[in-house]
This record gives sequence, structure tokens and C-alpha cells, in this order.
Amino acid sequence: QVQLVESGGGMLQVGDSVKLSCTASGGRFGYYVMGWFRQSPGKEREFVATINANGFRTYYQDSVKGRFTISRDNPKNTVYLQMNNLKPEDTAVYYCAARDGTYTWPVSRASRYDYWGQGTQVSVST
Repeated sequence: QVQLVESGGGMLQVGDSVKLSCTASGGRFGYYVMGWFRQSPGKEREFVATINANGFRTYYQDSVKGRFTISRDNPKNTVYLQMNNLKPEDTAVYYCAARDGTYTWPVSRASRYDYWGQGTQVSVST
């Protein structure tokens, strides 16, 4: 059973930067595609970013391109999301997810992921 635990969220101001972390246990992290998603109250979960197993390919939602960076450290079983120039629209619960097995790139649909973390809240105020 794979467990994912996110950390790093908090209360931020417009223009701030923060780095989220997600650490995995109980699986073979080095073979997983990893993704970040976010969800606001009353809205469906939406794709943010994804990274392939060896970290050589990344893909982002248009609204975060140039501001967010996804990366991973396989020996530490950890994936990161660096978030720069935060906007109020970035306010959401951020979830990391893992897919065990290959799939057509980019893996941007939530239904393609097998394991999910509990989420970490990011609040961006004016």
C-alpha cells in the first residue's frame, strides 16, 4: 500500500513563493509518474503539473506555466512543487498523486493516477 504525505502549505500573500513537498512510502517511487492537483470548495479537482519517473519530462497547466516548477528526488522518495508569484486564484488544497505504470504523455487526468495524498492547504490573500 502506497502512502503519500504532502507538506509546506500555509497562508501566503500575493506575490509570495512557497515550495510544497510530497514524500512517498510503501511503493517503488522511482517507477511512478507523479502529479500535482488542486481543488477549491465546490469545484472539481484540476490538474496542475506532472513529472515522469526519471524527472526528465514535465508538463503544466497553462495558468501556472512560468510560475510553478515540479521536480523530484528519487533517492528521497519526494516530489516538489515550487510556486512563485502566487495569485489569489491559486488558493486551494494541493494534492500529490502517483501512477504505477506508463501511460500516454502527459498524464494530466486525475483518473489515471492510482494513489493520492491527504492534501495541503495553500491560501493566498491580497
